[in-house]
Amino acid sequence: MTKRELLEFLQSLEDEVTGYSQALWDHPETAGQEMASADLSRQMLSKHGFSIRDVPGMDNALIAEFGEGAPVIAILGEYDALPGLSQARVAEKKPLISGGPGQGCGHNLLGGAAFGAALALKEYLVQESLSGTVRFYGCPEEESLSGKVKMLKAGVFSDCDIALSWHPLTINAALNEAFLANNSVKFRFHGRTAHAAFAPDKGRSALDAVELMNVGANYLREHITSDARMHYTITETGGVPNIIPDLAESWYYVRAPRRRDVEDISKRLMNVAEGAAMMTDTTVEEDFICGTYEFLPNDVLFGVTHQNMEEVGIPEYTPEELAFAKELQKALSPEAIRAEVTRTASMTGREDPVISQGLYDPEKPCGNMVNGSSEVGDVSWNIPTSLFVTATWPVGVPPHTWQATAASGSSIGYKAMHYAARIMTGIGYDLLNNPTLVEEANQELQVRTREQPYVNSLDAGISKE
Repeated sequence: MTKRELLEFLQSLEDEVTGYSQALWDHPETAGQEMASADLSRQMLSKHGFSIRDVPGMDNALIAEFGEGAPVIAILGEYDALPGLSQARVAEKKPLISGGPGQGCGHNLLGGAAFGAALALKEYLVQESLSGTVRFYGCPEEESLSGKVKMLKAGVFSDCDIALSWHPLTINAALNEAFLANNSVKFRFHGRTAHAAFAPDKGRSALDAVELMNVGANYLREHITSDARMHYTITETGGVPNIIPDLAESWYYVRAPRRRDVEDISKRLMNVAEGAAMMTDTTVEEDFICGTYEFLPNDVLFGVTHQNMEEVGIPEYTPEELAFAKELQKALSPEAIRAEVTRTASMTGREDPVISQGLYDPEKPCGNMVNGSSEVGDVSWNIPTSLFVTATWPVGVPPHTWQATAASGSSIGYKAMHYAARIMTGIGYDLLNNPTLVEEANQELQVRTREQPYVNSLDAGISKE
């Protein structure tokens, strides 16, 4: 079975793959709540002969496996949605459910492409009677930046040889640099209530402590690496104004291009929190939620990935799809769109004003295209990982927007998904036929992690030393 024949088989599955993705889009579930999405994945993969295993302590996660022996190829699927991004497939803001969740990061497509590639590679193993194992990993809680960290702690990736992953974006590119390392931590301040007018001297305001911490954090920004980020929300503020609040809480994300920088900044932020507590005569407790790593490059898999993106060919779009994409852009700043068109053209050699239809030239510098965070980074520190993005949303549309939700449920999004499924299938085909690539990718991982081995953040937390 040639690669071309395998891709033709994958094409015959497109309706089923689209149906799976559509079901995820129609019934979005936020991080930690993806029970129906996981059950749908179990049902769909079981129907195709995959054996299903659960992940200890995670009912919303699964492992679907076919085949036996090496190499073991992990295909990472996701399906969680975002709160407040419910949206109809129209080019104006129109929630299907007011305040409801929506697929504003395209995880319905991410899971769909992984599903399609798993089915195709299973067929290849059967037709060629090859040694090898294909696994679909149903990875929940990506939006809370914790699912794969928990799965790694549970040891479910320990015998994998290679991991394949992708993400929706506004450009087509293989990635060898991606994601910011991240810490998620809550700071809970405890004070003492009192009547705010009658006996203010008897009270100790936890809300004052939160506000002082946030001021201190804003001053800290000047003294951290310029490519780091700190953002926060105040999740608990107290009650009525005439009672001094004895409880207040802020929730911080600390991000930076390298894990070691995140750890350093987090320690300094904890000092700020403790200083705020001292100034207000309150106490503070830190609730460390989870931390993630940046994506670890792998030159071997980067080359294989880019080659398959070239071989597969970029989707073409109908006039109706381009018109819909252009309507989605109307809610955005024309200046921002022009800047994005220029930036994309500098990387692909094509100026596409609506949907990018070029392919990133790896000879051109691009920096980090994905300045969010993902626990795919943690996987890449444990298993050689292929990562790429495809143009899923119109140029200029950022993730976590209603425009991204609309595009992710449209034929524009589905074309990007099928393109991604073909790429992952092609990569899997090459790995199954060339065991040397698997060996070389793993040797590179060992070299890259020799001086800085992976430490799961759920074990490490934040050290104050």
